[in-house]
Amino acid sequence: MERKHMSAFALYKTLSTDLPPASKPSLQEEECVNGDGEALDALLADLGKVNNSRERASKLFQWLINPIPAKSFFRETWEKKPILVQRKTPDYYKGMFSTAEFDRILRQEDVQYGVNLDVTSYTNGKRETHNPPGRALPFTVWDFYESGCSLRMLNPQAFSSTVWNVLSILQEQFGSMAGANVYLTPPGTQGFAPHYDDIEAFVVQLEGKKHWRVYNPRTEDEVLPVLSSANFDQADIGKPILEVVLEAGDLLYFPRGFIHQGDCLPDAHSLHITISSHQKNSWGDLLQKLVPAALEIAMEEDVEFRQGLPLDYLTYMGVQNSDKDDPRRTKFFSQIESLMKKLITYAPIDAAVDQKARDFLHDCLPPMLTTEELASSVQGASTRWERGQVLDVGAQITPQTRVRILRAGCARLCSDGEAVHLYYTTDNSRVYHKEEPKSFEIKAEHTDAMEFLIHSYPKFVTVGSFPCDSADDRIALAELLFERGIIHTAEPL
Repeated sequence: MERKHMSAFALYKTLSTDLPPASKPSLQEEECVNGDGEALDALLADLGKVNNSRERASKLFQWLINPIPAKSFFRETWEKKPILVQRKTPDYYKGMFSTAEFDRILRQEDVQYGVNLDVTSYTNGKRETHNPPGRALPFTVWDFYESGCSLRMLNPQAFSSTVWNVLSILQEQFGSMAGANVYLTPPGTQGFAPHYDDIEAFVVQLEGKKHWRVYNPRTEDEVLPVLSSANFDQADIGKPILEVVLEAGDLLYFPRGFIHQGDCLPDAHSLHITISSHQKNSWGDLLQKLVPAALEIAMEEDVEFRQGLPLDYLTYMGVQNSDKDDPRRTKFFSQIESLMKKLITYAPIDAAVDQKARDFLHDCLPPMLTTEELASSVQGASTRWERGQVLDVGAQITPQTRVRILRAGCARLCSDGEAVHLYYTTDNSRVYHKEEPKSFEIKAEHTDAMEFLIHSYPKFVTVGSFPCDSADDRIALAELLFERGIIHTAEPL
């Protein structure tokens, strides 16, 4: 198929002036400010020395989108419009993932079709999935690829420690789950039909190149959608607002609701990873938890919410009566409006936020520990079997032991109204929701100490400084948190 390509900048200049400003893509075509780019493994090693995990996340995100300042990105671009970074630095993202890593995973890991890997094609306007049952082995997978099929790895963080590390850091930047898919596409093919997603997407080009087209949401109803779309026909989507060939080292961001499609040019394969976030993380998602809880409280505490409906309300309300000019309808609407306004006074906002937080902590990847964190936490404790005996057992936490929580966002206190529980991420699986949410009840005499620990981060504090009633309580809480991997010590025990 013949393709006429126009550069992104040339296309941008031809955009219709009647497009709303938020729909016009931003372009960064200059070379990146840090030249050849810092090798990712060296960057991650340097970030491991950063004392505060939130600062670590901020620095990694800034590296991801360089040279765009993060503050201006979130102010001007996030959830508003696409943005393109063309770096002319092919090795900028080197080390994040590769086709060789893809092959290693197929050979060494239990990759299942439909769970971890999809085989797809999009030919003559028809999108197909070609997944056989069972394990995805190289013999069959590479045959699909050679036949012109695209390969999508659905959860590379389960198999790649680098992707796991990157996402586990970035989730603190987004305050919501950071996920990823890897896409490997043969030259001259397309694997997916035009569609939009329900996530904020950062397309990171790792190898080769890919021709992308991005389109505005078709209607206001499709701006920041709740769900991803079905596949579109080309005739449904109009003209692209951005058309570009991404090359290795380039980045393309687009918000949820922006229709997109990518195809490979005849002269090169493409490998990219899409980093995603902010799925089901809107004000509306919070209100879905808040409003039912507010109504339950209001009905318990306010007799006005328990008063009976008018005996004859069915005779003038409902769709079949919606065209009636009846003063009783006006009065009915007025009462509903009054109750809705009153409902906010019963809204347990902090409790609803904690419900969202519990979901987030369940979604989170476990932290990938640095060398120092490993040596000073339960995961790296030196207790072992050696020469026929157990060695280094029973290391003691004392009032002088200095501790802190492992990461800023790894634990959170939540109350269900009857008991306080501590939810935490350190025992989560790298496989999404493979485990149930991790939590345990915090005794009343430990809640103040737990808040103290959380709010003290990133500082280390002595166990003896915990605001508990007794020294035994302080030691018991510290031992519990250490054994669960939630805290680590300033020095190895």
